[in-house]
Amino acid sequence: MDLPTPPPLAAHLRSPQLRSAMLVQQEALHAAREFLRGEGFVELLPPLVGPVTDPGGRGAKALDVDYYGQPYKLMTSAILYKQASLQGFPRLFYIAPNVRVEPPETAATGRHLVEFHQIDVELAGGSRADVQELAAGLLTSVVDHVWTAVPEVLRELGRDELDFAELRSGKFDFCTHEEAVARLVGQGHPQSPDAEIDWAGEKVLSLEADRPFFINDYPKGSRGFYDREDPERPGVLRNFDLIAHGGFGELVSGSERESGYATIVTRMRESGENPAKYAWYLEMAREGIEPSAGFGMGLQRLVRFLTGLDALWQVSAYPKLPGVIAP
Repeated sequence: MDLPTPPPLAAHLRSPQLRSAMLVQQEALHAAREFLRGEGFVELLPPLVGPVTDPGGRGAKALDVDYYGQPYKLMTSAILYKQASLQGFPRLFYIAPNVRVEPPETAATGRHLVEFHQIDVELAGGSRADVQELAAGLLTSVVDHVWTAVPEVLRELGRDELDFAELRSGKFDFCTHEEAVARLVGQGHPQSPDAEIDWAGEKVLSLEADRPFFINDYPKGSRGFYDREDPERPGVLRNFDLIAHGGFGELVSGSERESGYATIVTRMRESGENPAKYAWYLEMAREGIEPSAGFGMGLQRLVRFLTGLDALWQVSAYPKLPGVIAP
């Protein structure tokens, strides 16, 4: 399927479709904040720049900025700051803006923007099971609220409430990364067992499902140094993705976190990162970072899933597609 391309910004901002998407986004943010605050989480405002950011993956890069003569980064993810903030806020969340310079070819997926937002959650002392329960509860709560608040908007966009019935019943499926790879390979999709599920593979699995499902246990080396390695299964990470049904792919990525100073340094080196770049973070780790678990839920991906639109630019007021110069 050929994806639609963005019109000029003025025409995009006048679009009834964008207005509908922004009404859905408004209600989704309201529901997310209400749910998380009800669970005892405190909202913090995330940093926009820092000496270092999440090293990222899949070819995405950070943007450099001159910060009083020092080379700083725009945040690709505020995950390191979430961990640091647990010292004063054991249950916290951000609505976090992120900037990632994605490879130009990702524009054709409909699932990537250079600027996007995440609902970022972190729980001190939490396990993977704890934050998966939170992510499932958050998604269910948002879907319930939006269908209650603006059902006519969703129906005008062509959404059917029955498509969300299994989700709203609280039923979420689970599989391991190994099982997902085996299913894809069995269908002729060339998925590497040592890497994240690629975008085409996510779509295949997503189209087969009638409800969201978790993929657990990604292999070490496929994710960042902060994802905790399972102490009982070396080479396997205590992490997950939450995949939406209907072909919409990944909505959430999360994990238990590495918190021990020596382990973090070792994992950095194993992943090709220079620990010296992370001096402020490692200093806090040496003093003691709380063990935790957390996740990020892509806001634009969530709104696209709710509205059923084809591409993320359609649910962003000021879209910046990878490789495309835009205001």
